[in-house]
Amino acid sequence: MSDRKSLSVVIIAKNEAGLLPDCLHSVAWADEIVILDSGSQDDSIAIAESLGAKVFVHTDWQGFGKQRQRAQSYASHDYILMLDADERVTPELRQSIEQTLAAPDDNQVYSCARRNLFLGRFMRHSGWYPDRVNRLYANQRYRYNDDLVHESLDIGTAKVAPLRGDLLHLTCRDFFAFQRKQLRYAEEWANQRHQAGKRCGYSSILTHTLGAFCKTWLLRAGFLDGKQGLLLAVVNAQYTFNKYASLWALGRNSSEK
Repeated sequence: MSDRKSLSVVIIAKNEAGLLPDCLHSVAWADEIVILDSGSQDDSIAIAESLGAKVFVHTDWQGFGKQRQRAQSYASHDYILMLDADERVTPELRQSIEQTLAAPDDNQVYSCARRNLFLGRFMRHSGWYPDRVNRLYANQRYRYNDDLVHESLDIGTAKVAPLRGDLLHLTCRDFFAFQRKQLRYAEEWANQRHQAGKRCGYSSILTHTLGAFCKTWLLRAGFLDGKQGLLLAVVNAQYTFNKYASLWALGRNSSEK
């Protein structure tokens, strides 16, 4: 008998009918696909079920971290591959995952190199590649933290081993949708830090904004990504401005009360 570990692909989603088919086709080889929907109004649930996924629904949104914890709780197999609907597993990455499952180390978590799409270009610099994320791990060993946004896997003292192959990430296909998502992330980031007692000085808004542009454009060689590199540097600066300006405003409102 084979000693291969079984795999559950876990996805959290909402209104992703346009993205789910390609995502699910890229992992159709997994032992199980679990989707936790947070209240889709489109055909996401029907599409997922038609493609063999097990679908569960939780509409009381408590942040990305807790939603991923909930989604993982429905997974029944040895290992978890955590994905988003706008991600696709390439054949090379699949092969690497399969080889890992044949002889895994539960004391390790495994990272994927994400290749991020921005306005028609898969970025090679700008801090967007290889953009390694920890996504493959033993089900009973690891969980996501409680962060509202930019959640991460709590790996403790585990070592991180890189997988071969890329995870395609269709980050920005529609600029306005991307901007709306960035604004929501900035709001949740500011609220979380405000609730934790963090405050932000007025000058920090400007220094962090300028720093974000310089980091993307210069330190991370965004200039090598052409027009998209410059636009991404501006977008990152804008996102950073929104985060710190929101945190500053929340602190100001609290002090006035």
